[in-house]
Amino acid sequence: MDLTPPSIAHVLAAQQRIAPHAVRTPASCYDAIDRAVHDAGATGTRVTVKHENLQRTGAFKVRGALNLLLQMPDDARRRGIVGYSTGNHAQALADAARQVGAPCTIVMPAAPNAVKEQAVRALGAEVVLHGERLEDASELALDMAGARGARLVSAADEPDLVAGVGTVALELLQQAPDLDVLVVPVGGGSGAAAACLVAAALAPHVRVVGVQSAASPAAHDSWRAAELLSRPNGTRAEGLAVGRGFALTQAVLRAHLADFLLVDDDEISRAQRVYLAAARTVAEGAGAAALAAVLSHPALFAGARVGVVCSGGNASEAELRRALMSTGS
Repeated sequence: MDLTPPSIAHVLAAQQRIAPHAVRTPASCYDAIDRAVHDAGATGTRVTVKHENLQRTGAFKVRGALNLLLQMPDDARRRGIVGYSTGNHAQALADAARQVGAPCTIVMPAAPNAVKEQAVRALGAEVVLHGERLEDASELALDMAGARGARLVSAADEPDLVAGVGTVALELLQQAPDLDVLVVPVGGGSGAAAACLVAAALAPHVRVVGVQSAASPAAHDSWRAAELLSRPNGTRAEGLAVGRGFALTQAVLRAHLADFLLVDDDEISRAQRVYLAAARTVAEGAGAAALAAVLSHPALFAGARVGVVCSGGNASEAELRRALMSTGS
């Protein structure tokens, strides 16, 4: 597999390629979010929210899936794709496959978010439930792809996925060119790696900061150690529930990421509540992680113009109830 990181030229080409199929999501500011950040201790901080929760399938990952599938040869499309995911990557692959007429099979852990599982099935994909963790699902997906002659689509080690996802940061820098910092949630790392590549090429003064749940710190620990590591994978934020580092995204993060923060799941729930109350915005756990980082590490962002990627809005009822019951800033 080619793990050469994409260039800014690949991201610009992806923007043109997926434009007829993806949403150019808004980047919005909210006085109430700024007040919440100020009350948390980040004095003078202004926050711009990139609303990927309003993207097709409710999350940014469809951008990468579209970029990959739109470039697949016709014979490869006919054989189809196999992916593994806790939900948003699954929906992205299913939606993109339906748009190009490719068969799609998704392997999910045995107890997935019901909202996401139903959405994947509704998009026409075959869903196979297997194992307790994403790592178990990935092993079965590899076997199924080999047996069927289908294209296995990794959750992160895919240059075309990263290039497509890079259009999030590209749009945000076009919409808010005065940013000082860009905060991006990290599961497999495609979003953060893509943001690093775009910022390095177009706005090198912008610091890109990754954020992951402390309950699933594989990407964070891999970045800190400069080697690929596996870690316990216990977060309740499905989009961050990844138990190992990925070679492609880690290589980019090591070269360009300014900092990598951890937040706990309760801090993520509180950030979801801030989105609900201050911006009338539904964010799933992974979608709120970037804001959680600003709220829980305020000294790092004081006085800065901060862009946060609200990366997904596919929250379950249980998530939203927990967010509404959360306390703190």
